[in-house]
Amino acid sequence: MDGSTGGRLAGGGRRRPRQVRAGAAGDGSSTPERILDAALTTFATRGYDASSLDALALGLEVRKQTILYWFPSKEVLLESVIDRSVVELSAAMEGALETAGTGWARIEAVVRSVFSLAARRPELLGLVREVSRLGTPASTRFVSAMEPLVRRASEFLEAEMDAGHMRRHEPRLLLLAIYSTVIGMVTEVEVSRAFGEEPTARSLVRRRAEILQLLRSALLADPA
Repeated sequence: MDGSTGGRLAGGGRRRPRQVRAGAAGDGSSTPERILDAALTTFATRGYDASSLDALALGLEVRKQTILYWFPSKEVLLESVIDRSVVELSAAMEGALETAGTGWARIEAVVRSVFSLAARRPELLGLVREVSRLGTPASTRFVSAMEPLVRRASEFLEAEMDAGHMRRHEPRLLLLAIYSTVIGMVTEVEVSRAFGEEPTARSLVRRRAEILQLLRSALLADPA
């Protein structure tokens, strides 16, 4: 038993994960951070349903009860992994936008940041794909956490359309289409990895160029 329901209390509530303190372990990483790192990789590569707390504990060389001390159930662990991953994703995109300029340059910056993450942190985007597959409540938690970024992106697209720089679309549907296209392309990279074909820097650059050209043609009022 993985403790998937162990976090449920008799009154219908659920125990929250304990406060994570950085640097609690002697190697510079706290125990909960190590657990989150391992869970992220496992959920992203094996899938949430195929992952067990027993196997996770074995890989970390800790007792299963150590995991449950910090994260009272497998469900709570997934929620914590999602929350931390959203922070990292948002930080990467916000960082890319800080120096992106205006107009099309901002969309290009976000796409570049996603592909950079695919090369540097493939497990992060693997988790996004897995959360989408799981559906509610995991996907709802992810979408809700990303809402502030989505709202700012919608406002940006609306302003660009009003200015005549982009073709008229419903902003949120457009964002969904962009998300699906980019994640789909990145998933192709992950499938190649699963079959033992490690993507090269050149292949990632080529895929990124292809998706940018596709988005430019679809979005800009004057693609030239």
